[in-house]
Order: sequence, then structure tokens, then C-alpha cells
Amino acid sequence: MEALPQALSQVLSRYAGRRVFVTGHTGFKGSWLSLWLTRAGAQVSGYALAPYGEMNMFTLADVARELEAHHVADIRDAGRLSDAMLQAAPEVVFHLAAQPLVRESYRSPAETWSTNVMGTVNVLDAVRACPSVRAVVVITTDKCYENNEWLWGYRETDALGGHDPYSASKAGAELVVASYRRSFLAEGGQYVASARAGNVIGGGDWSVDRLIPDAARAVAAGQSLRIRNPQATRPWQHVLESLHGYLLLGTHLCGPDAARYADAFNFGPAASDNRPVSDVLSGLRQNWPALHWELDEAMRASAPHEASYLYLDSAKAMRTLAWKPRWTLDRALAETATWYQAVIADPSRARAITEAQIDAYMR
Repeated sequence: MEALPQALSQVLSRYAGRRVFVTGHTGFKGSWLSLWLTRAGAQVSGYALAPYGEMNMFTLADVARELEAHHVADIRDAGRLSDAMLQAAPEVVFHLAAQPLVRESYRSPAETWSTNVMGTVNVLDAVRACPSVRAVVVITTDKCYENNEWLWGYRETDALGGHDPYSASKAGAELVVASYRRSFLAEGGQYVASARAGNVIGGGDWSVDRLIPDAARAVAAGQSLRIRNPQATRPWQHVLESLHGYLLLGTHLCGPDAARYADAFNFGPAASDNRPVSDVLSGLRQNWPALHWELDEAMRASAPHEASYLYLDSAKAMRTLAWKPRWTLDRALAETATWYQAVIADPSRARAITEAQIDAYMR
């Protein structure tokens, strides 16, 4: 049986009054998710490390003032994590906390593995000890698949793997989810799913070694962006696209047929939006004329291994959840450029423009 299409406002209304626990709420995606949930009427508690750097989405958009609780702590601290979850007594848990960067994983492989794998173990153990929890959505990545550089999209049944520590650790997190689902959670009426999104872009990401944040910093400094691989092709999508999938999945896991949705799901863009870096930068510059870039051969020569082609098949989410992309890549780039230009000019506008873009996406 296929899912029936639902208005996004109808999906979000199901979070009104619900208690929700978000790990990684101080990060880029976690900040957007927390704001969206609180605007929908959810009572959100967050658990994460302190936001990184002066320019960060969580601080700029003043996300903390909307939260029921704001715990600054490490998900590798199992006792503190469990206590925070018990205190929050959530019905739904979104697990986003992670070491999310490929190049950083080469510099800090042990920290990447411990955060992404044992951190997930700790979250699911905390869920087991928290009887209020009904639904868990664990966010991993499109990079959790064994990348064969083929031209068709990876499906949820394809082999997991990963060359770099980040990708491999996220594949490990997927195995943790599958193990806990089968061994512990389902029999206790707690349903866990994993979500694998594409290369997420949008205002408020200030991470190092990511294309859009690096571009924003270069423009702000009046410099040319240096790039290493203009032909690297990725499934680009706006952050709201992936969050829409997570929110929709969470509602299904709380429903009467929850067991059907306790599985892995891809949330990627349309095939036409699987484009190389050079196309993304050209599209971004149409909305941001100050952006310029140049190929840095030395940077490319010294870069560690990264996949050159990656694409997700999201047919399962479209068929089972009635999810589909709402914004084209061109629209996503326009919204992203608008966000950064406005906030670089006046950081106090971060909250207002973020909420305006959420409202525009829902329309």
C-alpha cells in the first residue's frame, strides 16, 4: 500500500504539543530542525556540543530561547545523555549529533569513529532506558554506501561502506541502528529509522571544508574561492528538503503502522539536480555576483581521497512516505545566496530570514 500525499502543514501539525529530543541541535541542520519544530508547536529539548565559532546558525538565529532545555554536552558521555533524555521525556528523538566532515575525519579518525558509532550506541541505549520514546530518526548520510562511482542512484538495499573514516563510520552507525532495531527496540514498542540525505546546502552552514560555507567566507573577505575538484558530482539539495523527510518519517513512526516505517530511507534531489561543483558555483553566482573562484592545483594534488560521483535513488521515500523534493537546485541556490548576503550584511537578520524561508518552503 502506498502512502497518500499529505500537506506539509498537516504533517507538522502532528508535532504540536509533542515532546521532542534533538541531538546535535546546535549544528547547521539541528538549528533549522529545532526552529521548524518549535514553530510547529513542539516542545524541543536539545543535547549537543557548544556551537562552533562566532558565526554559527544556532547563535545567530537565537535558537536557544525557543527550547525547553539546552544541554551542552558530548554524546559520548552516556550517563549524562541518558539523564537528559529521561528529564525531557520525549516521544520522538532526532539524532543528528556527529562529526560530519570528510576531511576532518582524516585528521581525527578516532574521534570520528567514537562520535559517530559509539555516540549512536549511546543514543539508542538512552532510548531503551526512556519509556516515553516511541520514535527515533537517526540521521546518517548519502556517503554511507560503498561507492563504486557508478552513474545510477544508490538504493537502501545496496552495500554499505566508505573509504574515508567519516563515510565508513556512518556506515557503522547504520549497522548499529539495524542491530538495535532487531535486538531491542521494536519488541518494546520503540521504532527506529535511519535517514540518508544528499549534500545539504542552505543558509547558516559555516563548516570548514564545505563548498558553500567556504564560498561565503571568501566573499565576505573579498577573496576568490579556491576549489580542488570542479567536476565532483553530488546530490545537492536545500536543508529544508532533508528535514521535511525526517519530520515526515518521525510522524509515521508514531502512527498505527509504525513497524512498516522502521527502516532506512534515502532523501535525495531529482536526478536533474545531481550536478558537478562547477554548475553549483555558476548557479550560486547568478544570485551572488560577488562570488568568484579559481582552481587550486596544489590543493587538488594534496587532497585525500574523496568520491567523484554520488547519487541517491529516493523512490522508496517517494512511494512509501509520499515525500518528494519541493525546491529545484536553482531555487535552493537562490535561497541560500539570499540568506548569506542578508546575514553577512546584518547578522541580526538571521532569525527573520530563516523563518521566512521555512514559511516559503511550506507554501
